[in-house]
Amino acid sequence: MRIISGACRGRKLVQIQGRDIRPTSDRVREAVFNILGPGIRGKRVLDLFAGTGALGLEALSRGAQSAVFVDAARSSCNVIKHNIELCRMTEHTRIICHDLVKASLPVFHHPFDLIFMDPPYNKGYPGAVIEKSGFLDILAPGAIIIVEQSAKESFNYPVNSLDKYLEKKYSRTTLTFLRKSATDDKDAYDYPKTDNCHLPRVL
Repeated sequence: MRIISGACRGRKLVQIQGRDIRPTSDRVREAVFNILGPGIRGKRVLDLFAGTGALGLEALSRGAQSAVFVDAARSSCNVIKHNIELCRMTEHTRIICHDLVKASLPVFHHPFDLIFMDPPYNKGYPGAVIEKSGFLDILAPGAIIIVEQSAKESFNYPVNSLDKYLEKKYSRTTLTFLRKSATDDKDAYDYPKTDNCHLPRVL
């Protein structure tokens, strides 16, 4: 597993061992970022069910402003910490070890422009998280949510003020792109952010 493009291009990441581990493939990751395009620069990123942190780190490598990584497993959080250090992104990141399914949402310091959600397949976790109280509050106007699921699953969850605007299938994987309705065009996803918020580290 490696960073595909940007400042950390080619950097190899530490992987998580185990038969039940299913990291996002380089091909799917590349597809995600090709769809997002250069608008990712300056964005605040939230990587849920982060695993190795590859999605959030790819975003930082391509110019995202900051990234918060959330995973329930302490082993995953330790791997994310190591990969952040490999990419020299410590000052732009925060790690939260937290069970998104069993507990309420953790406390965040600001809303996010881009959210990756890559949970274990075939368990209904995306809907469980999206339906949690306060989820919409962590989304900036025009925020993009990218959900990775098994191609056998369908995204039929109530999404309130979220618009499902794109769905792509890659072999055994389906990517669903959701967007929060922007109240003002200047707040939409492709509008550049200019502030310089560096997040405190949890690990």
